[in-house]
Amino acid sequence: MRNWQVVLAAVLVLFGVPAALFFAQPDSATQQASNAGRFVFTGWEGPDLPVYYQLPDRVAPDTPVVFVMHGVNRDADRYRDEWAALARQHGFIAVVPQFSREDFPGSRGYNTGYFSEEDGTPRPRNLWSFAVIEPLFDDVRQRFGTRAPRYAIYGHSAGAQFVHRFVLFMPGARIDQAISANAGWYTMPDMQTGFPYGLANAPVEEGALAAALGKRLTVLLGTADTDRSDPDLRKTPEADAQGPHRFARGQRFFAIAKQTAATLETPFGWSIRTVPGVGHSNGKMAKAAAPLLADD
Repeated sequence: MRNWQVVLAAVLVLFGVPAALFFAQPDSATQQASNAGRFVFTGWEGPDLPVYYQLPDRVAPDTPVVFVMHGVNRDADRYRDEWAALARQHGFIAVVPQFSREDFPGSRGYNTGYFSEEDGTPRPRNLWSFAVIEPLFDDVRQRFGTRAPRYAIYGHSAGAQFVHRFVLFMPGARIDQAISANAGWYTMPDMQTGFPYGLANAPVEEGALAAALGKRLTVLLGTADTDRSDPDLRKTPEADAQGPHRFARGQRFFAIAKQTAATLETPFGWSIRTVPGVGHSNGKMAKAAAPLLADD
């Protein structure tokens, strides 16, 4: 304790005021009031990954884990904050990994999986952007004390692109439920169209596609996400063939998936839901998505 603190403490005691009340630091209960934080994940073969999280008020052995995938701005902290109250309300752990532009450049590096270098050279599967989710899930379970055997994964915009491709490309992932909200464009479950707009020449076999179509994926669409002038909306001929805007493209994606499942004669586990009057807003889509996750 510094000299001025010693003097002040003596004065406080003289007047009957416990010095501890004056010098006390926030206790653990105060620090944990929001149960939000950040850590750096190093337990995979790719680059170190910042991870933002929100815990519910109480974590039990059966507390669910929900991965939240950020959008094109790579703003995992904002996504965590927009999910914070929902995680506490519905009692799940929200985990938001942050994929930097430096380590995961552009759509190639983040939302389409980082399968290859810019010159087309294939990258090892354990370095795909998709490859971090499974080991991160194991870390989260150990770190926070839940033993949930499976997880949910939600993404908005570029994060929604990550999610629907994660379902298609990672058939062994321990996904319980996936929600793809307001993706800008899609990798269609079509083995004839070239990647990234379809699965031709992509590392997905027909058996894996059938497994993906049987998973619980919800295509969640804001009915007002129809702004054609949005600078972040991809407007290539291939993307425009999917529809003029995000709302139309999501409906097209679901229709193609349903048709493909019928052609393959495989069970179809996907669903589509709309959020009336909502445009391109993660915060508003999150409020629609959280009850779907909580009901599970």
